[in-house]
Amino acid sequence: MSDPWLTIIGIGEDGVAGLSAASQAALSKAEVIMGPQRHLDLVVNNPLSTSVPAGTDLIPWPVPFADGIAILASLRGQRVAVLASGDPFWFGAGSTIARSFGRDEWTALPGPSSFTCAANRLGWALEHVICLGLHAAPFARICKHLAPAQQLLVTVRDGAAVLELARYLTELDLGRSDVHVMERLGGPLERVSSYRAESIAGTFEHPVLVGLYIAGNGPVLTTATGQSDDTFDHDGQITKRPIRAITLSTLAPRPGEHLWDVGAGSGSVALEWLLSAPMSTATCFEIRRDRADRIRANAAKLGVENALRVIEAPIPDVPENSGITPPDAVFIGGGLTSETLDRAVGTLARIVVNAVTLEGEALLAQAHAKHGGSLTRIALSHAAPLGPKRGWQSSYPVVQWSLEQ
Repeated sequence: MSDPWLTIIGIGEDGVAGLSAASQAALSKAEVIMGPQRHLDLVVNNPLSTSVPAGTDLIPWPVPFADGIAILASLRGQRVAVLASGDPFWFGAGSTIARSFGRDEWTALPGPSSFTCAANRLGWALEHVICLGLHAAPFARICKHLAPAQQLLVTVRDGAAVLELARYLTELDLGRSDVHVMERLGGPLERVSSYRAESIAGTFEHPVLVGLYIAGNGPVLTTATGQSDDTFDHDGQITKRPIRAITLSTLAPRPGEHLWDVGAGSGSVALEWLLSAPMSTATCFEIRRDRADRIRANAAKLGVENALRVIEAPIPDVPENSGITPPDAVFIGGGLTSETLDRAVGTLARIVVNAVTLEGEALLAQAHAKHGGSLTRIALSHAAPLGPKRGWQSSYPVVQWSLEQ
C-alpha cells in the first residue's frame, strides 16, 4: 500500500518548535499546507519555518468549514499537510476530514490537546473532568453537568463568549462558580486568569479555553430517570415524575438509539431519553402547535435540541417512506388509537404504552392478548390533608403495556 497523500498534523500555540520530529518531517515534505490562517501564521512566523520548503503552497481553510473538504479533495496526487489544533480527534477537525476520505488516504500526527494542557495548568485529574466543545454549540449543552464541585473544561467561540458563559452561569444561580480563563495555551503569549462567574471582567483573546468549578444553588439534574416535573415547561400534559421514571426504565435507553415519543405533550419522556444515554436521538409526534413549540423550547433549555425532531402530525398520517429515522423504541403517551398501536407494532421496536382511560385500557388489553408482552397497572397515592389530619389521595391508575420485539 502506498503512503497516504494526506497528513493531519496537530499543532499548538508554540508552532513548529512544539511539533514532534515526525510532524516536522511531514511539514518539510509537504507540497501543500492547508489550515486556518492562525495555524498557517504559526508555521510561517516560527523560527523553525525553514523546515517548510520554499514554494510550498499555503491554503487557508475557508469558512464554513465544510467548504474546505472539496478543496482538500482537489489536492489528491500531491503531498498535503492539514493543520489542526492539538489533538485533531479530540473535539477537532480530524473526524470530519477522516469521514470524507478513505482510510488509506490519510494519517494523523496528534499534538497535546488543549484539554490536556488546561488540566496540567490547573492541576486537575483529566479523567475526572468533563470536557466539552462549546465553540459552535449553545451553553445549555453543559446543563446536565452543572452540579456542585463538578469540574469542566470547555472550549468557547472567542473571548466575548467567556463573559457570555459566566453570565449564563450567574443567571442559573451559579455565580459563585470559579472561572479559569486560559488564553493561547502552550504558546509564548499564554495567559491564565481566574474569576468568580458573577464578577468576571475584562477582555480575552482567542483561542481560549475555560475551566469551571461549579458552585452555587442552581438547578441540578439527577443522574437517574425521573427528573422533577419543574424541569419541563408544560400545560399539565406531562407524564408525571414517578410514572416517567417507570416508563424510562421500561423503555431501557441504550447509547445511540432512537426513540419515537407519540403524543409527546411537553416532551418530557423524549427529553429524559436524550439526557440518559450518549449519542441517543428522538422524534416527537405532537399535533398541537403550542405544545410542539414548548417541546422545542424545553429541548433548547436542556441542551439536547440538536438530537430532537418534532413532527406536528399524528403518527398514522406520517407516510412510511417519509424519511423519519426508524425507532429502536416507541413510547405512546397520548393520542392512543388502534391505528397508532398498529403502526408502533409494525416498527419492530421496543414498545411502551401508557393509558389512563377505560377505552385506552381496553386497547392495551387487546394488544396484550394479541401480541403478548407485559401488562402492568400502576396505582400511586400521596399524602394529602383530610380534615385536621392526613390521608392517602389516589391518582388515576396508569395501565402500561410493554412489548420487546
